[in-house]
Amino acid sequence: MSDPRVPAQPSVLKPPREAAPGKTHCPLCLGLFKTPRLLPCLHTVCTTCLEKLEPFSVGDARAGGSDASSEGSGLLDFGPRVGILCPVCDAQVDLPAGGVKALTIDHLALNDVMLESQSGDGPRLACDLCGDRGVEKRCQTCKANLCHFCCQAHRRQKKTAEHAVVELDEPGRRAGKPAPCPAHPAEELRLFCELCERPVCGACAAGEHRGHPCEDAGRAVHRHGDALRALLRGARPRLRALDEALARVRGRDTALRERVKAVAAEVRACSDGHIAAIQEHRDRLLRQLAALGARRERALRLQSAQLEQLRADVSAGVEFAEHLLASGSDLAVLVTKGVVVARLRALSQADCNARPAGHPHIRFCPQEKAGQCRGYQVYGALDAQEVDPARCILQGEDLHKAREKQTSSFTLLCKDAAGESLSRGGDHISVAVVPKDKKDSPVRTMVQDNKDGTYNVSYTPKEPGIYTVWVCVEEQHVQGSPFTVTVRRRHRTHSGVFHCCTFCSSGGQKAVRCACGGTMPGGYLGCGHGHKGHPGRPHWSCCGKFAEKSECTHGAGPGAPRNLLRTVAL
Repeated sequence: MSDPRVPAQPSVLKPPREAAPGKTHCPLCLGLFKTPRLLPCLHTVCTTCLEKLEPFSVGDARAGGSDASSEGSGLLDFGPRVGILCPVCDAQVDLPAGGVKALTIDHLALNDVMLESQSGDGPRLACDLCGDRGVEKRCQTCKANLCHFCCQAHRRQKKTAEHAVVELDEPGRRAGKPAPCPAHPAEELRLFCELCERPVCGACAAGEHRGHPCEDAGRAVHRHGDALRALLRGARPRLRALDEALARVRGRDTALRERVKAVAAEVRACSDGHIAAIQEHRDRLLRQLAALGARRERALRLQSAQLEQLRADVSAGVEFAEHLLASGSDLAVLVTKGVVVARLRALSQADCNARPAGHPHIRFCPQEKAGQCRGYQVYGALDAQEVDPARCILQGEDLHKAREKQTSSFTLLCKDAAGESLSRGGDHISVAVVPKDKKDSPVRTMVQDNKDGTYNVSYTPKEPGIYTVWVCVEEQHVQGSPFTVTVRRRHRTHSGVFHCCTFCSSGGQKAVRCACGGTMPGGYLGCGHGHKGHPGRPHWSCCGKFAEKSECTHGAGPGAPRNLLRTVAL
């Protein structure tokens, strides 16, 4: 049973010839389109050809996105959705609940098939009545294509004698039949419902769409055509941007190839005149270089292929939209508007400013030792290391702490993607130390290149507080960046003596006192070994701290001991 939503497909007098896929031929069967369907990627395929494709499940997650639409239509969606792959670009096509026959009909392709058949370039259309002779005229009342014999019979019949019959080859006349309404096959889709955004017939406007704002399709197409033209204007510059991106990638590929050849020449020049051990070492270097160049070329080819595919998609979308606006009927524009708008919007969001992969940084180091080869020390190695900011690490005792007006420093270790340390310098390093409150200006920093893949970073904060430190390599943050540093006040040195007791360190003086507060028997103010109040271990006489390398807190707070006499060392 035929689909009532599909316009009557014209039959042909002979089988479709083999031809290249185009605007009138299916890319699968290579014949004239038969009930063509427009896919979301704007490629057109015959309905029968689409039904022959093997479907696959696209998962329950995708089905969840259509719950609202399923409720509104009274349909329940149980289980995973079904999809197919476009036979032209391999794009995934999620099939609606009605399957292939629920996809959008490509009226533009139908019109192109009719025009090609009419022009004589393809098979002639068969008469809708007898099916044996070629079509010459068309009944505007019955909407039927007629041959010369059936046309005469049509005019002799009393019921059809007054019907308007026109020549198919009249200039400016559209070939093909107007699309019938799916709900009322006898009616044509001449109106457009603005609320439902779809073409309707007069019976639909008086029934199901009663009260909806409906207008003539000829007037509605102007407004919706303007929206398509606006998207089209935004899509054309993307073609130029894609061309420029492809040129950059291809230029980088050429530079990489030239650099590989140049390094190969250096390797051969260094190896000439040496004995068999040097020749073997040379061949090993050439194999490594070829493998490296091949890996980076593959990365460039992959990026180039992705950009070419994106360009092809944008070009196809632009060509289809231009052809639709230039040659499509009002109905074709209105029917395909939603699919074209969705495709052009999706393509407009794709990133076309690709950064070329496969960096051509490859150099030959002729003076570098390369180990033993057949018992001989050989020289010459390839340096193709690229710094990977995500692998670079920061080290140093002053990494997260600092003192005001005192220089703090830490070390940056650069590594490649494999985690190996770089043996060279020359990378672009940027460091910024900024106060967290941003009231003060950034702290001046110094970066010293050690020429071995490490960099010493130093800075001197002027005020205490919390600072944020950014460390970037090739304009990308390294591992652990950004991080915070707490800058404390300047270090206070001890004014006393680090001793076991006051009595010993003062040479036996009785009138001195230690910050620990200990006493001695007999009224001595100094603290004795192990007596009352003695801490039991060495300490500073000025503040009583036990750590020899510590900051003095004498007089730093309200609880600090006062009027402590400074002891003298023996």
